[in-house]
Amino acid sequence: MLSAAHDILSHKRTSGNQSHVDPGPTPIPHNSSSRFDCNSVSTAAVLLADILPTLVIKLLAPLGLHLLPYSPRVLVSGICAAGSFVLVAFSHSVGTSLCGVVFASISSGLGEVTFLSLTAFYPRAVISWWSSGTGGAGLLGALSYLGLTQAGLSPQQTLLSMLGIPALLLASYFLLLTSPEAQDPGGEEEAESAARQPLIRTEAPESKPGSSSSLSLRERWTVFKGLLWYIVPLVVVYFAEYFINQGLFELLFFRNTSLSHAQQYRWYQMLYQAGVFASRSSLRCCRIRFTWALALLQCLNLVFLLADVWFSFLPSIYLVFLIILYEGLLGGAAYVNTFHNIALETSDEHREFAMAATCISDTLGISLSGLLALPLHDFLCQLS
Repeated sequence: MLSAAHDILSHKRTSGNQSHVDPGPTPIPHNSSSRFDCNSVSTAAVLLADILPTLVIKLLAPLGLHLLPYSPRVLVSGICAAGSFVLVAFSHSVGTSLCGVVFASISSGLGEVTFLSLTAFYPRAVISWWSSGTGGAGLLGALSYLGLTQAGLSPQQTLLSMLGIPALLLASYFLLLTSPEAQDPGGEEEAESAARQPLIRTEAPESKPGSSSSLSLRERWTVFKGLLWYIVPLVVVYFAEYFINQGLFELLFFRNTSLSHAQQYRWYQMLYQAGVFASRSSLRCCRIRFTWALALLQCLNLVFLLADVWFSFLPSIYLVFLIILYEGLLGGAAYVNTFHNIALETSDEHREFAMAATCISDTLGISLSGLLALPLHDFLCQLS
């Protein structure tokens, strides 16, 4: 949905302002009075529709989502994902498209908090695989959208071709994934399987020693305060990178290249996701204890690219490509190392709650970036 953000906001213009997606006429700047080629609405609007429902879900999750069995959560996540593709593909207005993005957000938020909580019932090594999988999902989404639209498919056809992905999600969960009770973590990653609820069940889980449901509110607050050392830098990292992605990508437009504005935007998204995938898959090779350093470097990225938007001093789009790839590497590294450090440093009885509580970090940072990117877009697009 974020890769399609530029198209979502531009594909229903009148004939005088043709979308960059459609072949044929030379694209006309959407705001001829501005030095930028701006949509009337910032792509941050799509970001907010994509992240605010997720934020609500993640804020409420630590309070009682654990009482709902995992299987219904995964089912709802898959259905919402499919519904989002259909709504956006067949929409005739930006408003309807944004409703589809909201469904995608519900799917993403519910899915993330559900599967991150599930990692508490498996060996700690699954954190690395979870992180690599989510990085690969971002890359696959951005690369498939870029590739299929470059190959000549319309955005509608591209979105409809993605309907197999939610079906694959449900099939892999219900048919492939092994119950944690059948696992034998062994060695240093031994877990108390007796305290774990079954993966697939229809009744509400019982409260068992060592599970999230047995923690008092005081215990939850104590655990949460201990997590702030990891939560705050992750919020900062995601604020900086999504301020770049949805606030600046659209404004980093190079006219001296064969790529149209929409194509440049898709390449930015794909390269960012490639960096995220690489670093989220790097835990076996590189582990970082102090994620504050990553937050600082990401903020420097933001300042540098904001300066380029203002002064236009970078001579080539390929330099921006490199910076965006580096931005993705920082974001992915912050994510995987944060959750790995938490998995190592929390006790078995607190781990499920800690994972669910910490996943609010990226969502909060992204939400704040979207709120600030909207007025920045309007301000910059009014400049002559």
